[in-house]
Amino acid sequence: MSECLLEIRGVHKAFQKGNEHINVLTGADLQIQRGDALSIVGASGAGKSTLLHIMGTLDMPDQGEVFYEEKNLCAMSSPALADFRNQHLGFVFQFHHLLPEFSALENVMMPALIRRMSRQEAQDKASAILHEVGLGERLTHKPGELSGGEQQRVALARALILNPPLLLADEVTGNLDQKTGDEIHKLLVDLNEQKGITIVVVTHNSALASSMQRQIVLQEGLLVEVGA
Repeated sequence: MSECLLEIRGVHKAFQKGNEHINVLTGADLQIQRGDALSIVGASGAGKSTLLHIMGTLDMPDQGEVFYEEKNLCAMSSPALADFRNQHLGFVFQFHHLLPEFSALENVMMPALIRRMSRQEAQDKASAILHEVGLGERLTHKPGELSGGEQQRVALARALILNPPLLLADEVTGNLDQKTGDEIHKLLVDLNEQKGITIVVVTHNSALASSMQRQIVLQEGLLVEVGA
């Protein structure tokens, strides 16, 4: 099996804003190796989140291709991509997108239930991962009863319940105070080092960015690796 887990080749993406045509990606190329911990930084509006969404097939490029283990994701149907995301990717966003009417445990169980795992197995897995992220005493609490940092931990646990090879994180510490952000930051580093999960983080947090094995800067629609 190839050590290259995800590759984007010649990716272009533009948006129309009124009469203005905005090019955010202009031929971006990147290879992500299995086990990488990689940060992507750049100016606000540079297209970092757009790039992450294309990596995760939540959006498609105008030109170029995205490969996962040498399989061209851009050639797959929407149902096949939905299955692919459920089986291979974990997503964590700046806004946790937890379902407010469900407990922490129930929120984390959702991807496993979508996979048609039995309710008992899903519950056991969700409980175990919530304990791992330090929320073993908060299983029955709903999002509104949790702090911002606890909500983000629930979102992280939800992303990890199916043991995805690749975790995509978009500004996960952006709404948190420094201490809480540092705790989430440490969790991400530990996941990479201890579990071997490949992690791609879009961030404005310079400490988080510099702690990753690889640092990528998005500028003028292209990706430049720091120190390459």
